[in-house]
Amino acid sequence: MTVDFQVADARPQMPLDATLFHQWVFPDGTLWTDFYRIGGAYLLRFPELADFRLSQDGGQIQAWPVQGVSEATIQHLYLNQVLPLALSRQGKLVLHGSAVEISGEGIAFIGESGRGKSTLAASFATDGFRFLTDDGLLVEPCDGGFQIMPSHPSIRLWEDSEEALVGKDSVRKAPPVQFTSKARFLAGDEIVFCGQPRRLRRVYFLGERVQQEAVFEGMTGREALMELVKHSFLLEIEASELLAAHFDELSCLAGQPIFYRLDYPRRYEDLSRVRQAIVKHAYR
Repeated sequence: MTVDFQVADARPQMPLDATLFHQWVFPDGTLWTDFYRIGGAYLLRFPELADFRLSQDGGQIQAWPVQGVSEATIQHLYLNQVLPLALSRQGKLVLHGSAVEISGEGIAFIGESGRGKSTLAASFATDGFRFLTDDGLLVEPCDGGFQIMPSHPSIRLWEDSEEALVGKDSVRKAPPVQFTSKARFLAGDEIVFCGQPRRLRRVYFLGERVQQEAVFEGMTGREALMELVKHSFLLEIEASELLAAHFDELSCLAGQPIFYRLDYPRRYEDLSRVRQAIVKHAYR
């Protein structure tokens, strides 16, 4: 995981003489990111926040903040948005998911934004388990299986999750950022981090239905592959060789008998029972 990241002086976001090839748009229609090809590199524009230039191989990233945008905001964008895409250009397999360590192995939670990935990871991490990543789940092959590589030691939470799970002034926070009210909590004694790779034991795709108890449903390899494709970080979908290698690795991962759908009650008071159910299911 070698990436050289540098932050340049602030500059305005001028019109670009470059090819726009992709956009990220929020469900309400708000533009989040423009993706440009510029020479042999890529430029990611976060409107009114920053531009990020990525080398073709994903090994170098340079950021130009808009005037007045904080360093914390740039670091947040880099860690949670840009770095996973750069790693995908290096042939790494990065998924939208969180992960925790249970009994020395990795348990991953994958799902769309708002499904509770960070809340589940924080729930485990504040109950004595260690978390491996909050988002940007990096998975690598190992000894006939796969392992989770640890990410940056922090977890992002909305205010209601913060109040329910953290609730301590002693927990360190990263400085606030300018585009979200989510707070980023740094690992420590109260939120415990695992800094070593852990073999991947289970992957749970989080459902949207509200259940009265944790409900687990096994998945076929085909079903798992479709979900893995949907939740992959990918910068370039027209690079045929890289895309073919990515799909091959996803297919190998999907062939592991470790994938389940998980629905559970979205109430903080039920999280203890949900944790117990996950531990029991993962090691039944």
